[in-house]
Amino acid sequence: MKTNIHIETDMNTNTHDQNLTTIPGSPQATNPLCDRILLGIDQHAADLRIVRQLDGAGTQPPQRIYPGLPLERFIKKQFTQAKQVFAVSEAGPCGFGLARQLQAWGVIVYVIRPMKLDSLGKGVNTDKTDAAELVSRLDRYLAGNRKAFAVVRVPTPEEEQRRCVSRQREQLRRERQRLEAMGRSLMLAQGHRVKGHWWQTTAWARLSTRLPAWLLQRLDTFRSVIESADQQLTLLTQAVVAQAGQARPIGLGPLTLVSATNEVGHWGRFNNRKQVGSLTGLCGGVSSSGQSHLDLSITKHGNPRLRYLLIELAWRRVRFQPQCRAVQKWKHILLTHGTHGRKRKQAIVALARQLAVDLWRWQTGRVTPAQLGWKMA
Repeated sequence: MKTNIHIETDMNTNTHDQNLTTIPGSPQATNPLCDRILLGIDQHAADLRIVRQLDGAGTQPPQRIYPGLPLERFIKKQFTQAKQVFAVSEAGPCGFGLARQLQAWGVIVYVIRPMKLDSLGKGVNTDKTDAAELVSRLDRYLAGNRKAFAVVRVPTPEEEQRRCVSRQREQLRRERQRLEAMGRSLMLAQGHRVKGHWWQTTAWARLSTRLPAWLLQRLDTFRSVIESADQQLTLLTQAVVAQAGQARPIGLGPLTLVSATNEVGHWGRFNNRKQVGSLTGLCGGVSSSGQSHLDLSITKHGNPRLRYLLIELAWRRVRFQPQCRAVQKWKHILLTHGTHGRKRKQAIVALARQLAVDLWRWQTGRVTPAQLGWKMA
């Protein structure tokens, strides 16, 4: 299943391999036909396309299963034929509800990052072939090939609910910005160049005296929608800020701190700094073969929302906390006038990556703000 959404890859695969046994309370097979059943699931809103594999045998023909009771009957039938049931599906717009439901039934589930499943480039890509390729990769993964796919961490329902608040706020802010731009474009097309929040009371009063009536009528349609969005945006901002704790570094506002934390989900999910950097997508790429070695731009393989929040926070750190250890490392570039713009961008990316690591160390109690050179609000 193809999708354009961005997915967070969980580098700590140990959370998905705990004992590799059936969850207590799941149905047990009295006379199992095999040790394990592997299921490759291509999920859609209306139905599921599932390909099954018994132990090390070949894949079976795909089946179309509908969510709800038909899926529950299908899963329970698998437990009458095998000791363990494994399933794999790509993360996508349908969320993590399927994974949680399968886990509740006793299935060991792997949610993976969306990927190109037509690895040979044959130009044949259907629900059937995708499900078959998924179960094939699951077989290789369980055999020890941890590069068969990238496992995605399934957030808890509470983490998803908190993240939805901050994401909805950002979506509404961008929608308001888009409507403002549409109004400015309409006025510019009629020879009136306007800057700023033209829909606000003071600016609208000035426009009412200089624009023709028909143009004001068209703009008023945008204005009513913008005002409604702005009211909801204020409420969502208050809800996000309410999630913030008391202690925070100077320059790290509660809104940005909560938004970044919600994107991470839980700082304790990481085991080392490399896993933190991988989630941000701020790590440098490399192309190396034989005697050739080339450093590339950042991979952007991670959470894009978290990435731009960290870049914003890095610039704030330079302004409000120039004494901290991370800024001191790059001050010869960031705080020196006349430095080339490319060098400044490279330095701020490195600072943002280090900031993510410092936030992880602070949130998990590995260091104190004083050890990082932070001033707290």
